[in-house]
Amino acid sequence: MRLILASASPRRRELLAQIGIHPDAILPADIDETPLPAEPPRRHAERLCAEKARVAASALAAGEDAVVLAADTVVSVGRRILDKPHDEAEARRHLSLLSGRRHTVTTGITLIRRSDDRAWTRTVETQVRFKRLADPETDAYLATGEWRGKAGGYAIQGYAARFVPWIGGSYSNVVGLPLAETANLLHVAGAA
Repeated sequence: MRLILASASPRRRELLAQIGIHPDAILPADIDETPLPAEPPRRHAERLCAEKARVAASALAAGEDAVVLAADTVVSVGRRILDKPHDEAEARRHLSLLSGRRHTVTTGITLIRRSDDRAWTRTVETQVRFKRLADPETDAYLATGEWRGKAGGYAIQGYAARFVPWIGGSYSNVVGLPLAETANLLHVAGAA
């Protein structure tokens, strides 16, 4: 059965390869990722991954024997969603808010088996604590450009690892795809 990844994220492809899973095709789903008014972070992640999976699945031929995998990762402090920063000033605000406190990384995963349109969704949350950041640390991080395109404005698998003394839960979830849960869903759907 073919596996279609509904994501352009190189991190998700790298994570899947780490557990021996190589998508047969990449079919990014272009959707509006703006949170709905008063939408909680968990619901936001679930809605986006389901929408991405549906959009990608609808691009396939009816009855095609393929599984579509979509995911969306959301960083939040309480109910406040910290999306991908649009510019360095917004990334600085995100890092300032994360500094010295705990936050949640939530990833929604949706699989759609196209042959019968059966869908599975799973949501994984990881708690992450940032150390208190001094201004020179924030400046140095922003200069790396690593924050670009990253939910919450940081990448735990890169330079920002030095800011994280503790996580509770799945590390790969913080990178962008909880591997144990994804592998289990793929197995259930008959794709791995």
